[in-house]
Order: sequence, then C-alpha cells, then structure tokens
Amino acid sequence: MSTLRDPVHFLAFGFGAGLLPRAPGTWGSLVGLVAAWWLLDLPWPWRIGVVAAVIGAGIFICGESARRLGKHDDQRIVFDEISGVLLTALAVTEKSVVSLALVFVFFRVFDIVKPWPIRDVDHSLKGGLGIMLDDLIAAVFAAVCVAIIQVVLPTI
Repeated sequence: MSTLRDPVHFLAFGFGAGLLPRAPGTWGSLVGLVAAWWLLDLPWPWRIGVVAAVIGAGIFICGESARRLGKHDDQRIVFDEISGVLLTALAVTEKSVVSLALVFVFFRVFDIVKPWPIRDVDHSLKGGLGIMLDDLIAAVFAAVCVAIIQVVLPTI
C-alpha cells in the first residue's frame, strides 16, 4: 500500500485496482470501462484526443513504474489495460451497457490469449512502450470485433 503514495505507482496500478489479489488485469480493465462510459458522452474527436493523451501518458507511467519496481510489466501495473479498454471503446457508436460489455469481453480475450502478433510484441519490447503496445494491439483486434458486431446488429 505504501507504493500508492507514489503518484506514478498510483496511476500505474490503476488507482489501486492492480493491487487486488486476483486477476489485476481484469480489475484494471473494469477501471478503464468506467472511464470509457464517461467518455462516451464526449464528441468523437474529443474522445480520440483523450485516448491519445492517455496512451502517451501511459507509455511514461508504465515504464517509470516498472523501472522503480525493478521489474518489467509487473502484474500490478494495469494502466496498460485501462488504456486498452479506452482504445477499444472508440469503436462504440452508441452508449449502451451491451456495447461496453462487448468492449470488455473482447479486450480481455485478446489480452489474455495474446494471438500473433500480440504475444511476440509482449515478449520482444521493453520499457513503457513494451508494456503498453501488446495491450494496444489487443485493443485494435477487440475494436474490430466490436465494430463488426455493431454493423451486423445495429440495435445493440
């Protein structure tokens, strides 16, 4: 808990979500889902700007937290999951619980399973970019799935 006094760890650990005993990435994704719900009220260009700023900050925050911890991609670092969910949520066209549930499920599946090239990126890059990039690629895969479902089932 003393690490939460450090603002970098506080953010990297998803405001404490990464310290929960089981499935910290899932808890971090839920934090991202709450933020995504709020962002859906903004015009699309603003949403893109906020998500881009979060991703840019996340590269620094995750890298610096890992450096201070002395461990690359410590499981307590969940800011990458928060960023990934926010990026995935850019595919959502209508604010609905169902749409955000799809964001959560698809993002978690791609983040956990890590199909190619996600797994390769996860194992090859270090630092903040390495921590973030595998989740961002998972987010793109998940966003494509969400977008396809919204086209096929536009009433969700």
